[in-house]
Amino acid sequence: MRIVIAEDDALLREGLALLLRAESLDVVATAEDPAAFLDAVDAERPDVAIVDVRMPPTHTDEGITAAVEARRRLPGLAVLVLSAYVEQAFATDLLAQGSARLGYLLKERVGRVEEFLEALHRVADGGTAIDPEVVAQLLTRSRPDTRLERLSPRERDVLALMAEGLGNGAIAERLVVSDGAVHKHIRNIFAKLDLPPTDRTDRRVAAVLHFLENA
Repeated sequence: MRIVIAEDDALLREGLALLLRAESLDVVATAEDPAAFLDAVDAERPDVAIVDVRMPPTHTDEGITAAVEARRRLPGLAVLVLSAYVEQAFATDLLAQGSARLGYLLKERVGRVEEFLEALHRVADGGTAIDPEVVAQLLTRSRPDTRLERLSPRERDVLALMAEGLGNGAIAERLVVSDGAVHKHIRNIFAKLDLPPTDRTDRRVAAVLHFLENA
């Protein structure tokens, strides 16, 4: 796995590089600003980019903009975005643009090495990794769409774990239930959210988007 890191905080940037290299992962470049990051993507053709949301010069959304541009230049690039704060709008936008090979984690998650590496590998393997804290905060918001109220507590648990990017097996392990039970809950979720089978929509992604937008 070839990795480029874009982070303006030198201590975190170098700490990430050391952590990943200690795990025998290939950090091919690090960058402190969006321009250097995009140059590294062009030169190194990495498999994964780890990108800070807020970067110079304005420290607003330069990291997000650079990540979008990097994926335009290198289609299929996996991107794991790091943020110091829960920015719910970005988590929703992330999935709305397509959930494959994308992740959103709080920076504090880096200190939980096993969780961070699990998310990194999940994104590199084509999955999605949304920080559990983002999901937890969404659960506390008002619920303007009554369809979510149709879900049982267990179905809401399953949908919340789907929003984190977990597959059926991982959800079953987390909830200590069988794979068959998880499959049944997901079928119920699709039915209660009015998501019929269609070739034009990934129902799993649609369910998670509905949850992020209305939970």
